[in-house]
Amino acid sequence: MSKFGLELESSKSKIIKFGKYAEQSRKQLGEGKPETYDFLGFTFYCSRTRQGKPCIKVKTSKKKFKQKVKAMKFWLYENRDIRTKDLMEKLRIKLVGHYRYYGISHNIVKIGSFRHRTLEYLYKVLNRRSNKKSYSWEGFNEMLRYYKLPCPKIYFSLFD
Repeated sequence: MSKFGLELESSKSKIIKFGKYAEQSRKQLGEGKPETYDFLGFTFYCSRTRQGKPCIKVKTSKKKFKQKVKAMKFWLYENRDIRTKDLMEKLRIKLVGHYRYYGISHNIVKIGSFRHRTLEYLYKVLNRRSNKKSYSWEGFNEMLRYYKLPCPKIYFSLFD
């Protein structure tokens, strides 16, 4: 790394036991669950398959999830005065972009949660456009059936 003028930050770098046998080796040493690490907005952690075999799983890191939800809320409030059709089209593009980046193996719960939080903020934003309430939940769900926001899906499987 010194060849490129780079240094490791000692507070951010450490060696951890991780992988298929991390749980077993930490148990023998009397330590708790295997540690996790964050990389590129994902948290990597040791878990088990449905058959009970050890495996590595990935989910959106808590820090990035909070940042993305906060950014989406800010964006919705900043753009609440544009036409509903245009707002929904731009929101669709933003959601698809989020799903394509975070839509990897074992992360469906987090991207589903992101969609749910986005819809909650969208409901609030649309109801704050005028002095009266624009949508009830039934009307909001009917509007969503018309504009069809994408549902979360896994775009990339890490462990084939």
